[in-house]
Amino acid sequence: MIENRPVFTFFAHAVLLVGLAIVIFPIYLAFVASTQDSSTFLGGVVPLLPSSHMLETYGRILGSGFGSIPVWRMIANSMVMALGIAIGKIAISIISAFAIVYFRFPFRTLAFWLIFITLMLPVEVRILPTYSVAAGLDLLNTYQGLILPVIASATATFLFRQFFMTIPDELLEAALLDRASPMQFFKDIMLPLSRTNIAALFVILFIYGWNQYLWPLIITTDQNMTTIVVGIKQMVNVADGDPQWQLVMGTAILAMVPPVLVVLFFQRWFIKGLTEPEK
Repeated sequence: MIENRPVFTFFAHAVLLVGLAIVIFPIYLAFVASTQDSSTFLGGVVPLLPSSHMLETYGRILGSGFGSIPVWRMIANSMVMALGIAIGKIAISIISAFAIVYFRFPFRTLAFWLIFITLMLPVEVRILPTYSVAAGLDLLNTYQGLILPVIASATATFLFRQFFMTIPDELLEAALLDRASPMQFFKDIMLPLSRTNIAALFVILFIYGWNQYLWPLIITTDQNMTTIVVGIKQMVNVADGDPQWQLVMGTAILAMVPPVLVVLFFQRWFIKGLTEPEK
C-alpha cells in the first residue's frame, strides 16, 4: 500500500508542472510569434504576450495561404494520408495476425519472422526501390502513392499477434461448435475484443502518418499534393528575402490541431488499450 504523504504529493505535482511547462512553453512561444507582425522578428526578440495581429495572420493563412497552395489544402492532404496509413496498417496487420495465430499453414512461423524482420528496414533504407516501384505503377502525385508504399506495419502485426495469443481457446472451440466460419469468428469475436488495441494503434499510426516528411517530399512533385509538414519546410526556404515567420509559426500551430484532437478524442481508449486490454 502506497502511503499518502503530503510532501511526496506536493513534490510529484511540482515535477509534473515543471515538465508540463517545459513542453508547453515552446508551443506557446510559437503561438505568440504567429500573432506578431513581420517586422517584430527583425529585432531578434519575440515578445511573451500575443499581439493584435492574430486575426490578420490566421485569416491570411486560411485564406490566401502561403505561395501557390493554400494551407487548408496541405492540411487536407496530410489528413487523407494519415487516415489512409492508420486505417490501412490496422486492417492489414489485424488480418495478418489473425491468419498467423489461427490458421495452420506451412512456414507459418517463418512468415511471421520475415514480417518482424522488416522492422529493421525503415522507409529511409528502402527509399530508392520503393520509389522505383511506385513510379513504375504510376503512383507519383497521387494519394495512393502517399499511402500504399508505407501501409504495411510489422509493429502492429506483432502487437495484434501477441494479443490474439492471449485469447482463451474456449472462444475458438465455442465458435467451432456453433459452426461459425473463420470470418464470422473474426468479425463477431476478435474485432470487438480488439477495439481498445485498435484505438491505441490508430492514435500512434495517425501521428506517424501525419508527421511523414521524407516520403511525401519524394513521391510528390505537384504543389497540389503537398502535405502540411513538407509545406512548412517550403515556407522557411525562401529564395529572396526573409521568411515570414509569423505565417510559418501560425501554420505550425494549425498543423498541430488534428493530431491533438485525435489524441483527445481517443484518449480513454488509448490508455485502456495500452494498460487494460479486454479479453
